[in-house]
Amino acid sequence: MAKALGIGGVFFKSADPAALASWYQKWLHIELEQTFNGCCFSPDQLPAKSFAVWSPFERNTDYFDPSKQSFMINLIVDDLSEALSQVAEGGATLVGETEELEFGYFGWFMDPDNNKVELWQPK
Repeated sequence: MAKALGIGGVFFKSADPAALASWYQKWLHIELEQTFNGCCFSPDQLPAKSFAVWSPFERNTDYFDPSKQSFMINLIVDDLSEALSQVAEGGATLVGETEELEFGYFGWFMDPDNNKVELWQPK
């Protein structure tokens, strides 16, 4: 039987995909591919203790609030404090307080399309 091996991508709609991709490129230094407005994160570029999570949430969860979207993106970062400062400088709204949990440090923001994004710095 075949099995899933990991997350192959996060895909979502945007009113202006090129502008949103450019925003992420400028404020989180995401290297955009020439053939599409996205990027490929190679496993060798990620911190040793990082991993991808796949997790359905209850329909009535408030974890994605204040976003009205039915999804939330999680991005691994090398410096949570600096990343949050950068996106705030770029006009993002920071959401909640940063947290230290078993797997690392977490912070959240709302991007220009009003998507809630979780940033994770592994320990």
